[in-house]
Amino acid sequence: MKLIPVRQSAMGSIWMCHFFLLLSILGTTFIATTANNATDSYWLHRIKSELVDPFGALSNWSSTTQVCNWNGITCAVDQEHIIGLNLSGSGISGSISAELSHFTSLRTLDLSSNSLSGSIPSELGQLQNLRILQLHSNDLSGNIPSEIGNLRKLQVLRIGDNMLTGEIPPSVANMSELTVLTLGYCHLNGSIPFGIGKLKHLISLDLQMNSLSGPIPEEIQGCEELQNFAASNNMLEGDLPSSMGSLKSLKILNLVNNSLSGSIPTALSHLSNLTYLNLLGNKLHGEIPSELNSLIQLQKLDLSKNNLSGSIPLLNVKLQSLETLVLSDNALTGSIPSNFCLRGSKLQQLFLARNMLSGKFPLELLNCSSIQQLDLSDNSFEGELPSSLDKLQNLTDLVLNNNSFVGSLPPEIGNISSLESLFLFGNFFKGKIPLEIGRLQRLSSIYLYDNQISGPIPRELTNCTSLKEVDFFGNHFTGPIPETIGKLKGLVVLHLRQNDLSGPIPPSMGYCKSLQILALADNMLSGSIPPTFSYLSELTKITLYNNSFEGPIPHSLSSLKSLKIINFSHNKFSGSFFPLTGSNSLTLLDLTNNSFSGPIPSTLTNSRNLSRLRLGENYLTGSIPSEFGHLTVLNFLDLSFNNLTGEVPPQLSNSKKMEHMLMNNNGLSGKIPDWLGSLQELGELDLSYNNFRGKIPSELGNCSKLLKLSLHHNNLSGEIPQEIGNLTSLNVLNLQRNSFSGIIPPTIQRCTKLYELRLSENLLTGAIPVELGGLAELQVILDLSKNLFTGEIPPSLGNLMKLERLNLSFNQLEGKVPPSLGRLTSLHVLNLSNNHLEGQIPSIFSGFPLSSFLNNNGLCGPPLSSCSESTAQGKMQLSNTQVAVIIVAIVFTSTVICLVMLYIMLRIWCNWRKVAISSAEGGGTVAHKTRNGEYWNMNSFGFIPSPDKQNSAATTTSFYNLKMETMENTSM
Repeated sequence: MKLIPVRQSAMGSIWMCHFFLLLSILGTTFIATTANNATDSYWLHRIKSELVDPFGALSNWSSTTQVCNWNGITCAVDQEHIIGLNLSGSGISGSISAELSHFTSLRTLDLSSNSLSGSIPSELGQLQNLRILQLHSNDLSGNIPSEIGNLRKLQVLRIGDNMLTGEIPPSVANMSELTVLTLGYCHLNGSIPFGIGKLKHLISLDLQMNSLSGPIPEEIQGCEELQNFAASNNMLEGDLPSSMGSLKSLKILNLVNNSLSGSIPTALSHLSNLTYLNLLGNKLHGEIPSELNSLIQLQKLDLSKNNLSGSIPLLNVKLQSLETLVLSDNALTGSIPSNFCLRGSKLQQLFLARNMLSGKFPLELLNCSSIQQLDLSDNSFEGELPSSLDKLQNLTDLVLNNNSFVGSLPPEIGNISSLESLFLFGNFFKGKIPLEIGRLQRLSSIYLYDNQISGPIPRELTNCTSLKEVDFFGNHFTGPIPETIGKLKGLVVLHLRQNDLSGPIPPSMGYCKSLQILALADNMLSGSIPPTFSYLSELTKITLYNNSFEGPIPHSLSSLKSLKIINFSHNKFSGSFFPLTGSNSLTLLDLTNNSFSGPIPSTLTNSRNLSRLRLGENYLTGSIPSEFGHLTVLNFLDLSFNNLTGEVPPQLSNSKKMEHMLMNNNGLSGKIPDWLGSLQELGELDLSYNNFRGKIPSELGNCSKLLKLSLHHNNLSGEIPQEIGNLTSLNVLNLQRNSFSGIIPPTIQRCTKLYELRLSENLLTGAIPVELGGLAELQVILDLSKNLFTGEIPPSLGNLMKLERLNLSFNQLEGKVPPSLGRLTSLHVLNLSNNHLEGQIPSIFSGFPLSSFLNNNGLCGPPLSSCSESTAQGKMQLSNTQVAVIIVAIVFTSTVICLVMLYIMLRIWCNWRKVAISSAEGGGTVAHKTRNGEYWNMNSFGFIPSPDKQNSAATTTSFYNLKMETMENTSM
C-alpha cells in the first residue's frame, strides 16, 4: 500500500520533466524565431533604405509589426524563413540591394513593373533556392551578371523590358530547370548562345526587340518542350535552321523584322501544333513550300515583306484553321488557286497587296464567305468587278486600289451591308456611282480617287450617315455638290479636288461639324462661301483654289480657330481677308491671284507658326506691317504684284528661316536692307519692278544658299559688289534695267552653278571678263546688252557649251567674232548687233537672222553679204575714184589740147589771111615751103602746073597729101 504513493510521485516527476522539456524546446524555438526575425528585419531595413517609396508600399516595414506580416513578404509555414518577396507594381524606385543575397530561403523574388534603376546585383546568384526571378519592366541597366547561371533551381526568369546591354551570358545554359526565359525589349547584342539547347524544359523563349545578331543556333532543337519562340525585331541572319522542324510542341514562332535569308525550310511543315507563324520583314526568297498546307492548326500565317516568288500554293481547304493569311510585299505571280477556298472557311483576313499577281478578280474568293478584310491592292488585276461580289456578306474592308480594274461599279455592292471601307482608287473605273451605294449604312471610308468615274455625285451617298472619309479626287464628276451633304454629321475628310463640279457650295455643308479637311480645288465651283462655314470648328485644312468663287469672306469665319492650312488662290474673292486671320494655328495661307484689297491685317501675325504666306497678285495697299517680325518661322513670303509702298520693315530680319522672299512688282522704295545678309536660309530673293535705290549691300554675299537673285527694273546704282562671288549656289542672277556702273566683278567666276545671267540695260564698262567662260552651267541666257562694254569678245565664251541665248548687242565691242563661239551648238538665239565688230562671221551662225549682226560695218559672211563681194565692192570703189581722177585729167588735157588747137588754127587763119591779102596784091599765089626747104605753089582749090615742066610730074600732088602733111607738121 505504501508503494502506490511512491509510484504516483515518480509519475508526477516524469510529467514534470516532460513539461519542462517542452517549455525548453518552445523557448528555444521562440528565441531562434525571434533571432531570425530580428536578423531578417535588419536586412530588410537595409534593403528598404536603398528604395524610394512614394506610395507607401513599405510603410508597415517597421519593428511594430512582425516581419511575416510586412507587405510583400511571404514566410514559410514555420514562420521562420522568408520564401517570397513580391513588390511588383508598387511604384518604388531606387536600386536593387545586394543584401537580398542574405535571404537564401527565397523561392520567389518579384520586383517587376517598378522604376528600379542601376544594375542587377551579381549577389543574386547566391539565392540557390530561387525558383522565380522577375525583374522585368524597370529601368535596369548594365550587363546580365554571369552569376545568374548559378541559380540551378530557377524555373522562371523574366528580366526583359529594361535597358540592359551586353550579351546573353552563356551561363544561362546552366539553369536546367528553366521553363520561361524572357529577355525581350532590352538593348542586348551578340548572338543567341549555342548552349540554349541544354534547356530541355524551356517552354517560352522571348528575345524580341533587342540587337541580337548571328544565326539561330541549330542546337535550339534541344528545347524539346518549347512552345513559344519570339525573336522578332533583331538582326538575326543566316538561314532558318531545318532543325526547328523537330520542335514538335512549338505553337508560336515569331521572327519578324530580322535579316534571315535563304528559303523557307519544308521542315517547318512538321510543326503540327503551330498556330502562329510570322516571318514578316526578312530576306527570305524562293517559293512558298506547298508542304505548309499540312499545318492544320495554323491560325495566322504572315510571310509578307520578303522576296518570295512563284505562285501561291497555299489552300484554305487544307489550312482549315487559318484565319489570317498575309503574303503582301513579295514578288508572287499568277493568281489565286482555283481550289483555294471551300465553304465553311474560317479565313477572315487575306492580304496579298504589292505583289505581281494578275488576271481577273479571283472568283474563287467568293467561296470564302467568312472573309472580312480583302486586300488585293498594288497588283496587276484587271477586268470588271463581278456582280456576285455581294456573296462576301461578312466583308468589312474591300481594298482593290492601284490595279487595272475597268468598267462600272456593280450595283450589287450596295448589298454588302457590313462594308465599312471601300478603297478602289488608282484604277480605270468609269461610269456613274450606283445609287445602291446609299444602302451601306456602315460605310465609313470611300476612296475612289484617280479613276474615270463621271456623272453627278449621287444624293443617295449622303444616306451613308456613318461616312467619315470621302475622297473622289481626280475623276470626272459633274454637276453640283449634293445639297444634302450636311446629313453626313460625322464627315471628317471631304476631298473632291480636280473634277468638273459646278455650282455653289451647299449651305448644309456647314452642318458637317466634324469636318477637318475640305478640298474643293480645281473645279468650276462658283458663288460665295456660305456663312454656315462658321460652324466648322474642327476644320484644319480648306483648299478652294482654281475655282470661280467670288465676293467677300464672311466675317463669321474668324471664329475658325483650328485652321492650319488655307488656300483660296486663283479665284475672284474681294474685300479684306481679315476673317481668315482668326486662327492662331495657321501654318499656310495662300490667297494668290484674287481681288483682295486694303492693307495687310496686322492680326495675321498672331499666327506665330505661320510658315508660308502667299498674298501675290491682289490689290493690297499700304506698307508691310512691322508686326511681321513676330513670324519667326516664316520661310515663304510672297507679296508680289500688289500696290504696296514704303520700305521693307527691318523687323523681318527676325524671320531667320526665310527661304523665299518675293516682293516684286510693287511700289516699294528705299534701299535694299543690308540685314538680308543675315537670312542664312534664303534661297530666293525677288525685289524686281520696284523703286529701290542705292547700292546692292555687300552683306548679301553672306546668303550662301541663295539660288535666285532678281533685282531688275529698279533704280539701283553703283558697282556690282565683289561679294557676289560668294553666292556659289546661285542659279539665276538678274540685275538688268538699273544704273549699275563699273566692271563685272571677276569674282563672279565662283558662281559656277549659274544657268541664267542678265546684266543688260545698265552702265557697265570695261571688257567682258574672260572669267565668264568658266560658268559652264550657263544655259538659259547670257545677256550683257545695252551697256558700255569695250574690247573684243573673249574667246572663252566658247566654253559655254550649254548656252541657248547670247545677247551682246548695243555695246562698243570690236574685233572679230571669235571662232570658238562656233562650239556653242546649243545656241538658238544670238544678238551681236550694234557694235563695232568686223571680219567674217563663223559659218555655224549662218542660220541666224540678219538682225543678229546688223550695224557692225566690218562684219561679213552669211547672213550678211559674202566676204568676196565685200572685197569686190571695195575694189570697185577704188576704181571709180581712179576713173574720176582720170576723167578730170582727160578733161583738163582735152581742154589744153583744144586751146592749143584753137591757137594753131587761129595762127593758120591769121597766116592764111596774110597770104590771101598778099596774093591779092601779088598774083594770087601762096608759097608753101616743102620738106626740102622749097616752096610749093598752090592755087586756091585747084591744080596749077609748075613753070618747070621738067619736074612737073614729080612735083604734082593733091590737096589730100597736103592736108596730111600739114597735120603731121602741126602735130610735131
